[in-house]
Amino acid sequence: MSFETPDDRRYLESHEWALETDGTVRVGISEFAQDELGDVVFVELPDVGDAVDREEAFGVVESIKAVSDLYAPVSGEVVGVNEALFDAPELVNDDPYGEGWMIEIEPADAGELEGLLAAADYADQIA
Repeated sequence: MSFETPDDRRYLESHEWALETDGTVRVGISEFAQDELGDVVFVELPDVGDAVDREEAFGVVESIKAVSDLYAPVSGEVVGVNEALFDAPELVNDDPYGEGWMIEIEPADAGELEGLLAAADYADQIA
């Protein structure tokens, strides 16, 4: 099966994606990750103002199959949280690259994005 890996994002090996827009980094999980998890039933996310560290857990996604940590692609301050997921966690399954986003981070060092996988490299990893 082939999974969508949009070229406008960078990826962690742990299946989170990062999309840089106007100085902030929006974070979610890949189509591959949500497929592996199955139906998402709960998402635990940090609060706006919390600090996150690159490749450290910032939250949890719970599905009918598993509970998995979510890892930050960059260090910085959480400046946005997708509160829609608290009432509708299935958005992660329905639209992982759109309405199913999780947090937005103001990065401490935007250069950290360069250390993430490009879409083609991530696609190779999950193939």
